[in-house]
Amino acid sequence: MKIMVTGGAGFIGSNFIGYMLSKYPSYSIVNYDKLTYAGNLANLKNLEKNSRYKFVKGDICNAVAAGKAMRNCDAVINFAAESHVDRSIKKPADFVKTNFMGVHAMLETARQQKVKKFIQISTDEVYGSALKGAFSETDNLNPSSPYSSSKAGADLLARSYYTTFGFPVVITRSSNNYGPYQYPEKLIPFFIANASRNHNLPVYGSGKNVRDWIYVEDNCCGIDLVLHKGKAGEIYNIGGGNEKTNLEITALILTYTNKPKTLIKYVKDRLGHDFRYALDTKKIAKLGFKNKNTFKEGIKKTVDWYLNNKSWWQKLK
Repeated sequence: MKIMVTGGAGFIGSNFIGYMLSKYPSYSIVNYDKLTYAGNLANLKNLEKNSRYKFVKGDICNAVAAGKAMRNCDAVINFAAESHVDRSIKKPADFVKTNFMGVHAMLETARQQKVKKFIQISTDEVYGSALKGAFSETDNLNPSSPYSSSKAGADLLARSYYTTFGFPVVITRSSNNYGPYQYPEKLIPFFIANASRNHNLPVYGSGKNVRDWIYVEDNCCGIDLVLHKGKAGEIYNIGGGNEKTNLEITALILTYTNKPKTLIKYVKDRLGHDFRYALDTKKIAKLGFKNKNTFKEGIKKTVDWYLNNKSWWQKLK
């Protein structure tokens, strides 16, 4: 199988490429990435000489360039996105362009080339906040930020390509990912980096906002399952089953880095800050999905990776 991965130099995309090439010796992957601030080819340095891996620099909004890179690919997996909520509050237009218009360009190009499967990588944030219970794939979308709204719009557009054209689109919505190679503006790597340098860890509001966390390798496993077993036109939630408050995450990081809680600094809450995300994952469980990493194992591996790879994130910060 030949797969086009967009945004493959980013956090989840680069982990997915490494996972797939290791698991499937006969597969080849084209990594199509614009290399924005969050795209980093150092994430894939060990694959540079792999004959089954090819990097093409390009923007998903450029249908012509994307079409050339997509040629003869059996599947397209679209990770490419602007994904940081704080940035979306400051520059919403960038998120609408990439996350909606870019997805349209990719869908149309893939449809014209008769790609056999198109997976749109989405997020649990499209559902909005859940005070209780967990969101299933059939629940209404209620996004709160320009980021989650642009992703929700892309999901609806992708589904329309299945309904209208019969194009084999599948959508995955995962909970918060963590693990190696995550850009250090996101909570876990940001706090690990700050703690390691004895800098303050800025916690929004009361720190009681809840997120479900999934180790990135487990999400890659879920996407792999959807690629091979997922049904066209369907949506699959991929969750970790690890609900933690931001304050709990902060305390764990301080424990694993042997730093004092005096580094915690409460700051003004984020605008439109969702209180809690939670996913019902019964549907993907029917495909055989099961998390391999407990949160305790995953967070320990993540902290160790960032502490042992300071040269990777110091360049970025």
